[in-house]
Amino acid sequence: MLNREIEIFRVVMTTGSATKAARLMNLTQPAVSQSLRRLEQTAGLALFQRTGGKLQATPEARALQAEVERHFVGMEVIEQRLRALRQFGVDRIRVASFPGLGVGFLPRVLADLTHERERALVSLQIMGSPDVRRRILSNEAELGVVADDVSTRSIEATLFAHYFGVVALPQGHALARHKRITPAMLAKYPLIALPPEDSVSLRLDRICRHHGVELRTAVECSFTISQCELVRNKVGIAIVNPITACDYLHAGLEFRPFSERLTYTSLTVQPSGQPASAFVRQMLGAMRKRLELDMRTLSQAIGGSHDPLHSFNLNAGETP
Repeated sequence: MLNREIEIFRVVMTTGSATKAARLMNLTQPAVSQSLRRLEQTAGLALFQRTGGKLQATPEARALQAEVERHFVGMEVIEQRLRALRQFGVDRIRVASFPGLGVGFLPRVLADLTHERERALVSLQIMGSPDVRRRILSNEAELGVVADDVSTRSIEATLFAHYFGVVALPQGHALARHKRITPAMLAKYPLIALPPEDSVSLRLDRICRHHGVELRTAVECSFTISQCELVRNKVGIAIVNPITACDYLHAGLEFRPFSERLTYTSLTVQPSGQPASAFVRQMLGAMRKRLELDMRTLSQAIGGSHDPLHSFNLNAGETP
């Protein structure tokens, strides 16, 4: 095996010259050149053209480099896994979440689990709900958090919570003087909306048709965090999930209760047929406690609304 020659070849291709590679690897330039020639002789290929003392990679060299990079990336992953095993044993927990809960909420949950995290390595991965499902299906994550419009076929799925939309306004907006925002009030201003096929958008459309109101969409975007950023930049107003609203309480936005119940639903998902680890069970409990605390904080910030902002009841998500 020409492991050393392949390693030198990779550094030459990365740095662009034998001189730089020799300096980086603490070798002489003749030693690097001899190594490259041995690789060429063994492969029976010309990997470099040598013109005026300079190396120019051939198409064969570039094709080989692609394979070599895949090999080295795989080795780096293995080395990282070995380091994690040395430090944490098998207690490595991979959590995948859609942005609505993954960006702000789950970091707060992990902060609540300081003592438990000292005995486990947690990998938090943020992606869309369909990608979370794929991670769970392929056993690349032990716990997932998804929105309710993703398929749960072939995976274990449990309701995490229903939570009910609040209106996000730029600071000083005219609607901020109202204690509660109705669909008719929303219709007067440009709206930052989720895509029309999103389950929340469909529920909002039913609410507005019931009230004989048509909203004016200014911008569509896929994630609540993007809605909040667009509101912060005064592009329009939005109805957002209250969990993300907590992330923006001190970011120049104001929130008001929506007069109608616009339901957002999150599920926790796990690989089918695999018992949850002790850490996953602790994290699920901590998620419920953190949601209670966050919703209490948000309720106080928007005037102590008497209407609940969330529910763990399976049937509470139905829109009247």
